[in-house]
Amino acid sequence: MNRPLMKMKCFLQKPSEMATSADLDIAQDLADTLEAHRTTCVGMAANMIGQRKRIIAVLDEDGSVLTMLNPALLWGKVAYETVEGCLSLEGVRPTRRYKRIRVRWDDKGFQSHERTFTGSVAQAIQHEIDHCDGILI
Repeated sequence: MNRPLMKMKCFLQKPSEMATSADLDIAQDLADTLEAHRTTCVGMAANMIGQRKRIIAVLDEDGSVLTMLNPALLWGKVAYETVEGCLSLEGVRPTRRYKRIRVRWDDKGFQSHERTFTGSVAQAIQHEIDHCDGILI
């Protein structure tokens, strides 16, 4: 289900709780909401739809929605400065990202995965993991 976007900073700035199997509906709603905003957004975190759970969804290199439960950034290489926008916030802001990252996450069956990401997908994942940690750009 496409959910309304959360814009309250006081909510978005609180760290998210670990996702469990009871949160699979939230993961689906997040993916659906990202699909509905595909033309203006490349990633979303569950707190952006009012759910404080460690769940993110990003558009992968092939354009498919990649949903990650309990994502963790393992390492980042080659830092750079950029500017980003966010559907939950007005305008754009400067931030520091890594060009190459390694992420561990669980899929919807709670199977663990690790993968290296680069470019715009890596940037989107970092932005959404920040959301899970209560960090706003």
